[in-house]
Amino acid sequence: MVSIKVEKLTKSFGDFTAVNDVSFSIGKGEVFGLLGPNGAGKTTTISMLATLLPATSGKAEIEGKSITSDQDGVRKSIGIVFQDQSLDDELTAYENMDLHGRLYRMEGKLRKERALELLKLVELEGRKDDLVKTFSGGMRRRLEIARGLLHRPKVLFLDEPTLGLDPQTRNKLWEYIAQLNEAQKITVILTTHYMEEADRLCNRIAIIDRGKIIAVGTPSELKEGIGGDVITVKSENPEGVYARLSKEKWVKRIEKHDGSVTVNLANAEKHIAGMVKMLDGLEISTLSVHKPTLEDVFLHFTGRTIREEEAGAKEEMRMRHRVWSRG
Repeated sequence: MVSIKVEKLTKSFGDFTAVNDVSFSIGKGEVFGLLGPNGAGKTTTISMLATLLPATSGKAEIEGKSITSDQDGVRKSIGIVFQDQSLDDELTAYENMDLHGRLYRMEGKLRKERALELLKLVELEGRKDDLVKTFSGGMRRRLEIARGLLHRPKVLFLDEPTLGLDPQTRNKLWEYIAQLNEAQKITVILTTHYMEEADRLCNRIAIIDRGKIIAVGTPSELKEGIGGDVITVKSENPEGVYARLSKEKWVKRIEKHDGSVTVNLANAEKHIAGMVKMLDGLEISTLSVHKPTLEDVFLHFTGRTIREEEAGAKEEMRMRHRVWSRG
């Protein structure tokens, strides 16, 4: 059954289109990822789905409720963990949970039972009476997730849930999210620009770039779709490398990119020795072989890495800011 259905959803700010004609559907109980660089339109998309931003055009339904005509119904069906911290530092963990339950008009006994149950689930029951300002970043994230589940939503939105956390805390939080999805049987839609996060957590992924969805599938489908193994050759003369390798029949796909050449092929180990001989005389700094990653998938569809896309988006925003300031 479908939990979320999105059709031609678009959001524009003046002459800038942040989300452009986006369509996808998410099944009940699925963990679905929106993967892309900062500025790609991920947060804008879930903000529209959560009724925090009105759509310019298009439509969407959450658990059968329209984001335009039944916003109250949508809000009762969802929980949200925002990218920016939204807890009250001067309240305890339990008080933050209790306040959230009151906002949803939960009955007192149920509110207390549910709050204590969830604090135990995220291993914060021993800190329930401590002020949030004493919590680490990982503890805050776990509390925010528990709070988002308090009113038993059918859909949970996680906007960059592990942003700014250290690798150990990030891994622990991934475990919590997977366990919560399994235990609560709720639909989870998360935004991320971490490849490993999307690969590890998500049943399916939509890769989004510059407001458009460019690919949708399971992590395995997306990686297998670009074909074979990946060999990356970094050289002072990428044009020469490209010219020599592009003639070979065993090369499925070849691209020049940022001082390197990326080759997709089957059974890469069989061709390494021959490739080294073919490139003799060229200035090769490194040659690496790996199975396709989601970074390779993004590069395949866009011609750029996510890191480069983020750098480009930041520069574009700076240029827009200069233009707006002058105007």
